[in-house]
Amino acid sequence: MAHVLDHIFTTLLLVSLASLAILSAGHALINKRDPRSALGWILTCLAIPFFGSIFYWGMGVNRIYSRAKRWHREAGPALILPQPATDLPPTKLPGELSYLRELRNLSERVVSTRLLPGNHLVPLENGEEAYPAMIAAIDAAQSSVHLSTYIFDGDETGKRFIRSLTRAANRGVEVRVIVDSLGEKYSVPTAWELLKGSKVEFMRFLPLRPGGYLNLRNHRKIMVVDGATGFTGGMNIGGRHMVTGPAPVVKDLHFQVTGPVVADLQRTFLEDWHFAKGKQLTDARYFPELTETGTALVRAVSDGPDKEFRKLNWIILGALSCARRTVTIVTPYFIPDRPLISALITAALRGVEITLVLPELNNLPFLQWASNSYLWELLQQGVRIYTQPAPFVHTKFMVMDRSWSLIGSANLDPRSLRLNFEFNLEVYDLNFAAQLEDHSQATLALSRELTLAEMDARSLPVKLRDAAAKLFSPYL
Repeated sequence: MAHVLDHIFTTLLLVSLASLAILSAGHALINKRDPRSALGWILTCLAIPFFGSIFYWGMGVNRIYSRAKRWHREAGPALILPQPATDLPPTKLPGELSYLRELRNLSERVVSTRLLPGNHLVPLENGEEAYPAMIAAIDAAQSSVHLSTYIFDGDETGKRFIRSLTRAANRGVEVRVIVDSLGEKYSVPTAWELLKGSKVEFMRFLPLRPGGYLNLRNHRKIMVVDGATGFTGGMNIGGRHMVTGPAPVVKDLHFQVTGPVVADLQRTFLEDWHFAKGKQLTDARYFPELTETGTALVRAVSDGPDKEFRKLNWIILGALSCARRTVTIVTPYFIPDRPLISALITAALRGVEITLVLPELNNLPFLQWASNSYLWELLQQGVRIYTQPAPFVHTKFMVMDRSWSLIGSANLDPRSLRLNFEFNLEVYDLNFAAQLEDHSQATLALSRELTLAEMDARSLPVKLRDAAAKLFSPYL
């Protein structure tokens, strides 16, 4: 009798494992858009009983879109914020930018926000320029300060922000802070611990817990003061961005923004606050009337795994297809997919001068190894690649034809373009593009150009290491 029960149990176990493997493989077959990804997951589910399926459901399935819809249903009615008119014709481009109409049309179709005129952007280099401007804005705040960041260190630089935010809250300013729950772990003490007991409202984005979303992080960097002055870019909050100190860690570029587009920075923060806290903040005082402060046409691009379209990816590909003369891309992390590689090579073969600027020494060696495995193909087709000397450079922007620019929090890797919540601005403005291009030219003067011969000269063990790292590039 015991032998029969053992046989039945073994049979049921095998049937259950086979059913789970087939179910998981079928889900990957139907839902994965990339056939290579689908094939990889199918083989994983079928070849590694139980664990392959668990790995697929844990790492291979993006459930944040359905979770967001369910969460909003549980939290209450959909967040309704003041919105600009949507029945207006597309913003007209000035004559010198009229050749970018197709790029503007692409953005109009994949992004719900409008291209808004009358904005002004000021580049702020490293913490030495960005932090004093941000703290001064907090100290001058009259009604609200909304801050969202991936990392908020508890070092002396972070404590300067803590003191400024606390002072603002004590004088009656509404102060709200969102920090990503994974990014928060980079520091001890955490910002939450330092703000405990203050009047500052603090929320963690997607708290880490069993069944949580380790891969789906809020990588946005947004600060909006009184609904009128914004800051965004790639810079976190911490002493690592103070490069004049004894041990600089990270160089970066941030931006101060004024003009009508600040309302879209505010909308993005309030949507994240609603997502994190379940509380709707729709009062009109968060959206004061904004006057034109400059000449830049700017569109806010809020992207993330809860969106139906890969907005940033499509806009970048669109810009490469519209480029006539030059494209300069500065990014700390470069893990391109095949469409991006094809777009870069196609533009280069059309005669566009493509310049890619990367750090010489990355803070994530495994990611740098994977990145190296892509570079020879680009070099082979005429893309110029430079590496910036230490310290590690976290700056990220794209500028095309000294006419159009893309700035913000997103890197050129799968984590930013597929997994993270990101915030970027696309800018149509000759003056601003010239500023970024001048910045990149100054950087190139200090950088070293990679050659195809150098990449080919890598030893066999190094090539194998880089190629093995490349296999994991969808998750880096």
